[in-house]
Amino acid sequence: MSGRELEPARYYVGVDVGTGSVRAALVDQSGIILAFADQPIKKWEPQFDHHEQSSEDIWAACCAVTKKVVQGIDLNQIRGLGFDATCSLVILDKQFRPLPVNHEGDSHRNIIMWLDHRAVSQVHRINATRHSVLRYIGGVMSVEMQAPKLLWLKENLRETCWDKAGHFFDLPDFLSWKATGVTARSLCSLVCKWTYSAEKGWDDSFWKMVGLEDIVADNYNKIGNQVLPPGAALGNGLTPEAARDLGLPVGTAVAASLIDAHAGGLGVIGADVRGHGLVCEGQPVTSRLAVICGTSSCHMGISKDPIFVPGVWGPYFSAMVPGFWLNEGGQSITGKLIDHMVQGHAAFSELQAKATARCQSVYAYLNSHLDLIKKAQPVGFLTVDLHVWPDFHGNRSPLADLTLKGMVSNSQWLLLPTVTAGRCPSLTLSPWVTGLKLSQDLDDLAILYLATVQAIAFGTRFIIEAMEAAGHSISTLFLCGGLSKNPLFVQMHADITGMPVVLSQEVESVLVGAAILGACASGDFASVQEAMAKMSKVGKVVFPRQEDKRYYDKKYQVFLRLVEHQKEYAAIMGGD
Repeated sequence: MSGRELEPARYYVGVDVGTGSVRAALVDQSGIILAFADQPIKKWEPQFDHHEQSSEDIWAACCAVTKKVVQGIDLNQIRGLGFDATCSLVILDKQFRPLPVNHEGDSHRNIIMWLDHRAVSQVHRINATRHSVLRYIGGVMSVEMQAPKLLWLKENLRETCWDKAGHFFDLPDFLSWKATGVTARSLCSLVCKWTYSAEKGWDDSFWKMVGLEDIVADNYNKIGNQVLPPGAALGNGLTPEAARDLGLPVGTAVAASLIDAHAGGLGVIGADVRGHGLVCEGQPVTSRLAVICGTSSCHMGISKDPIFVPGVWGPYFSAMVPGFWLNEGGQSITGKLIDHMVQGHAAFSELQAKATARCQSVYAYLNSHLDLIKKAQPVGFLTVDLHVWPDFHGNRSPLADLTLKGMVSNSQWLLLPTVTAGRCPSLTLSPWVTGLKLSQDLDDLAILYLATVQAIAFGTRFIIEAMEAAGHSISTLFLCGGLSKNPLFVQMHADITGMPVVLSQEVESVLVGAAILGACASGDFASVQEAMAKMSKVGKVVFPRQEDKRYYDKKYQVFLRLVEHQKEYAAIMGGD
C-alpha cells in the first residue's frame, strides 16, 4: 500500500414519499443502494374522489425509514439528504400546525392528495379563463394541480381552513421545511404544479382572475416567495430537532426537493449507455424519455429550447435537469388500474391460491400462465379480439380530458364504456367487463391483464407521438418505478413503441434521484449533471421485437378508435 490513506466513503440518504408508502435508501457516491427501508402511510377517502393524508403521519414514517437505513453506518460519512414526494397539497396554519381539508374538521388529515378530484368545477372555471399561464401546462390545467384545490378550499372550507391558513406546501417542500426550518420552495414543484415561471416569477393577474387574489397578499408568502433549484442546499442543513427525529447529524446538508416522478427522471435519464448497442449513445440526452411507472405513469422529456405540446405539461425550465426545458406527459392510475382489473375478476381467488402455492406474486404467475396459453404465437397476439382504453381516472395526456372513462372492447361482441364507478380503483370491477364473454376462467383473466398492460403501453405511444409532432425527437425509453420490475410491462412498452427500453442497475431509481439531490447539496458534485452521470447506471436493455410491429400498429389503430367511439356515444346521449 502507498502511504496515502484511502478517503472515507461518502454516503447520501434519499427519501421518497409515494402514494401508499415512504421509502428510504442509503446510497454511495457511485449510485449503489446499500440499504433500503419502507413503511406504509395512511390514506383516507371520506367520499368519492376525495383522497387525504396526514403530514404528521408522513413525517413520522420518513423518520422511521431513515433511521433504519443508517443503522451501523458512521454517521459522519453521511454527507447529504434529499427528499422527493408526490405533488400533494399540505395545509398548515400560521404557527405551522395542521389544518383540516375535510368537512369533518379532522386537522390530522391536512393533505389533499395529488389524485384527489374534488375540484372538478373549479378547474373547469380556471381553464375557461384561458389565461396565458395555461400555455405552459399543455393549454389545460389538471384537476391534480394546486390552484383548483386552493379554490375548492376557499369555497368549501373557508372558516375551518382557508381563513386560518398560513402556509400551503407541495409535499416535497413540506418535507424539506420540516428538516431545515427553511420555507423556501423548490423550483420543480412551483413551476410544475403552481404556475410559477422560472423566468418571470408569479403572475398576479392569474391569481386575481381565478378568484384567489388573497394568495398575492404579502408577496406570496403563503405559497412561496423564495425559490431554489432542485439540489440547492437549504439553510444550515438539519435542525437539531429534525436531526434527532431522523437519526442523522445536526447540520447534514439538505437539498431543495423534487416531485417523485422528477426524481425518477433524474435517477435514470443521465446514465452512461456506452457499450449497450443503443442508438442514443451517439445522440444528445434530449433523445431520451424517462418513464416513471408506479401508481401512475409520468413521461419526462427534456429539450434545450422550449417545446409546447398540446395536452402535455410544460415546457418547464430547469424543473428537473438544470438548463433544460421539461415536458411531462402522464397517465393517471396505471399501476392501480392493473390491480383493479385483476382483483375484480371472478377468477382472482383462484389466481391468488395458485400464485401462493408457487410462492409467486399474482403478476409473476399471470406472466407464466400467458406463456402456457400462447401456444405457437407471440404472447401479445392473445389480445387480437380484446382491446382496452385505460383512462379509468380521466386522461392526463395528451387529451387532457378528466371526463374520459375506461373502455373494454371485444371485437366479436360490443364496445362498452365503463359506468362512473369504473373510474375509482378502490371499487370492485363492474359487471360489464366480465360480461364480455360467458367464460370467466383464469385464461380470461390473464388475457384481460395482458390487454390492460398493452393499453398502458399504447397510451405511452400516444404521448410520444404528440411530443414528437411538437418537436421532440425521442429514440430510447428509460423506465423505472414499480411497474418496471414486471418483464411483461417492459417488453410491451418496447414492442408497442418500437423503441429500446433501458432499465437501471438500481431498480429504485427514484431513491437514487433523491440521493443525487443530497449529493449536490453536500457540495461533493459540481452540478446535477455531474452527479447524474456518476450515479446513474444501466442495468438491462430490452429491445423491441420488430417482427410483431404490424400487429401492434393495427391494435394501435383500434386503440385510437376506442376514444373516438366514446366521444361519439357521449354526444349521442347528450343530444336532444
